[in-house]
Amino acid sequence: MIKAVLFDLDGTLADSLIDLADGVNRALVQKGYPTHPVDAFKYFVGDGIPKMIERALPESDRNADTVNELKNIFLPYYGVHYADNTYAYAGCPELVSTLKQKGFIVAVVTNKDQIMANEVVTSLYGNVFDLIFGKRDGIPAKPDPTAALMAMEQLGVKPHECVFIGDSGMDVATAVNSGAVPVGELWGFRQRDELLANGAKYIISEPKELLDLIEELNK
Repeated sequence: MIKAVLFDLDGTLADSLIDLADGVNRALVQKGYPTHPVDAFKYFVGDGIPKMIERALPESDRNADTVNELKNIFLPYYGVHYADNTYAYAGCPELVSTLKQKGFIVAVVTNKDQIMANEVVTSLYGNVFDLIFGKRDGIPAKPDPTAALMAMEQLGVKPHECVFIGDSGMDVATAVNSGAVPVGELWGFRQRDELLANGAKYIISEPKELLDLIEELNK
């Protein structure tokens, strides 16, 4: 019986690509590096801010010191401008609201820094979620299952009672690794082939399809 839905954030609940790209490109310019088109960030994001910045750098400069230097430029700017061009995907607020009305637990598990995850989620969705679990010191990033399992423990549910939904292979791999039902979605940043290759058991094209899927799983 499915009791809880765990959502990825960027590319699943929030289209944050423009603001992330703007913040990273601004940092790159300050340090004399070439910038990237917004669409390139579809494949830079997903594994936390340091990894996003590392991927945006030329290969010869992908070292810890340079990544940290750019991160220290990115974070203060993004902390102010995180919602300039970030919005909830169509149908997602209604999906989350309906799940809550039907008695499901809803949570966010993201590689986004905890403080920024709180800011983005509450700015777009208010306080509807039962838990927002962002990147925290000492806890490995997805697809390691630790964060998902810690979230489940806090929510009082078992892995097989959870659906984990996200837009990337890393998200569905997190679901597989944690024992949750792995659901990929196609309105975000990545493609069907990547989701299937990483273990997606179900793939949906619109948020409302998740309600029908859960109903089927709970029959």
